[in-house]
Amino acid sequence: MSNLQIIVISLLRSPLRREKVRVEFLKTSLNWSFLDAVDGSKLQSAPQEYQSSKVKRLLGFEMTANEIGCFLSHKKAWQICLESNQPTLVLEDDFILLNHFEKTLDILLTEFQDWQIIRLQSLANAEHDIIKTIGDISIVKNLSDEVGATAYILKPAIAKILIEHARDIYEPLDHFLEHRKKHGVEMLAVKPYPVDISNVPSTISDRPDARKPVKGLKKIIRSLNRALDRIFSRDPWFPN
Repeated sequence: MSNLQIIVISLLRSPLRREKVRVEFLKTSLNWSFLDAVDGSKLQSAPQEYQSSKVKRLLGFEMTANEIGCFLSHKKAWQICLESNQPTLVLEDDFILLNHFEKTLDILLTEFQDWQIIRLQSLANAEHDIIKTIGDISIVKNLSDEVGATAYILKPAIAKILIEHARDIYEPLDHFLEHRKKHGVEMLAVKPYPVDISNVPSTISDRPDARKPVKGLKKIIRSLNRALDRIFSRDPWFPN
């Protein structure tokens, strides 16, 4: 799979997680490399891409420093994909490679290439439509956001689009990837997923364990703010 670039996003301060990555890749014969993640906990101030007050109005809550760092890390991976002009597998460092991992990659790189960006892992299950089945592997379109960004493959042209539409950071990375109304990119998925997540404690430790949905008056106000943004902004964050 010489035409596939593999990047593992990992914090320098997480040696145990990095060792787990090395052990996982011993299951394969693939070449890969670490990408030093942006450590949100060490950000002295919010980056220019993040507009705190506007995020709170249109998202309904503020993102945490580590969520911002996670997003910036993936943007770095997209830039590498674009500059190298290679399909790129992006992994976060809490993955487990399942038995059909390499088989799935081979199918996506040789037998079915009609995808832009494709999910190899999720944190939830959704109904889906099957696009193509090859043996016991199906390429599908999820009918709702399955959440998570531990493993996905994207092409350089798509990396460019995502970078352009991520000039502002205003929602968690995994939701942004599925935000087709914003960037127009259709994220497909592989079933069964060839990548799972480990039980290693999250490095996004400042994310609330159960962030409550925005409801009631707060949701009404958020909807009004989004409507105003769609009217007055040339590039609304949450288009209809």
